[in-house]
Amino acid sequence: MALSDLLYPDNPKRKQELINLHQELLDCMSTNFHATNELVGVLNKHLGCTIAPIEMRESSTVKENCEIIIQVMSEIQHQVQKIDSDMKEKLEPVLYQKLYDIKEPELEKIAIAQRVFSIILGEATSTAAMVAIKLLGSNFLTLTVSKLIGLLAAIGASVLGGVSITIIGLGLEMILHAILGAVERSQLLTAVRSYEKHLAEFKAASEKYQCAIHEVTSLVRQQVQ
Repeated sequence: MALSDLLYPDNPKRKQELINLHQELLDCMSTNFHATNELVGVLNKHLGCTIAPIEMRESSTVKENCEIIIQVMSEIQHQVQKIDSDMKEKLEPVLYQKLYDIKEPELEKIAIAQRVFSIILGEATSTAAMVAIKLLGSNFLTLTVSKLIGLLAAIGASVLGGVSITIIGLGLEMILHAILGAVERSQLLTAVRSYEKHLAEFKAASEKYQCAIHEVTSLVRQQVQ
């Protein structure tokens, strides 16, 4: 046992908490990478997008991996905004407003969207129109993705942002060396509590993000069956 652990008996517990939190973050990030790639696949296949899939880089830090997923989320936002702009440009104002009218039947919205995609893509399936309507008519763009991007940026800037994602497998002392290079031992408890707050918010936002994507991809699978 290290001398500091004898002097500060709570330190081993705090250290383990940080390690556990770090692993929870990595698990959550991995699921987000997978869900994002699912959505990217749908956008590329049905809406004519050309977004490159992403993967977690084991040799990189938490912050660098956060930046990877932020970049593709921003590109998804851009593509959804472009779809909205195309709809607004090519539809009469009354038809465009129908796309966002919660009282309008979804089948009617899909039919309207399909007209636009037939012009943009040369041809369009009802699946393409359905995906567009699902993305435009939900809080996916304005709330879910924007919230997650903000939280990823905060996590990247936090105490564990500079820690490699593979450091868990390298043993206790390696991760502690990385963490304690950024904070004094007296700040360990503060670091744990701050990280807990970031992670709790991140997990909640991630669940909403993953559910929104699952809703879209499930509908796509139903359409092609």
